[in-house]
Amino acid sequence: MAKPTVNINQAIRAREVRVIGADSEQLGILTIQEALTLAETQQLDLVEVSPTAVPPVCRIMDFGKFKYQQSKKLQEAKKKQVHVQVKEVKLRPKTDDHDLAFKIKHVRRFLEEGNKAKITVVFRGREITHMELGQRALERFITELEDIAIIEVRAKMEGRSMFMIVAPKMKVTK
Repeated sequence: MAKPTVNINQAIRAREVRVIGADSEQLGILTIQEALTLAETQQLDLVEVSPTAVPPVCRIMDFGKFKYQQSKKLQEAKKKQVHVQVKEVKLRPKTDDHDLAFKIKHVRRFLEEGNKAKITVVFRGREITHMELGQRALERFITELEDIAIIEVRAKMEGRSMFMIVAPKMKVTK
């Protein structure tokens, strides 16, 4: 991801610019030389904040401080992001009822944590001829988890395994 470049001081190519002062007051439309000398007298930088406007808008500010504040805002935004993981549970078509219930409990916990879950039924050898057993196991997952989960990807065959992806239902806040 390329960072947007900001033109500062001599890098600004417009003849005339609309200038905003250090304390956010409008200074009007000035030539680039007048704006640069004004910024230099205050020992600050002339930063192009809106290059697409006619004429471009420039602000007199401390560019180092501005960059620091931008990086802090970016870090704060990253902290608030939610990372959703896809947790996987594997089973076989002949998995016993108790073991199935145990795996359903695991998937329920994954969903309550806000993660997605991938349920995979692995067929070995001649088990592939009885795909309905795997389908039945996945249907049991659906019926047990329908209160907190939505099916994102329905049961699908991929090689010698059948899988399904479930995601947590969105919580309605009042």
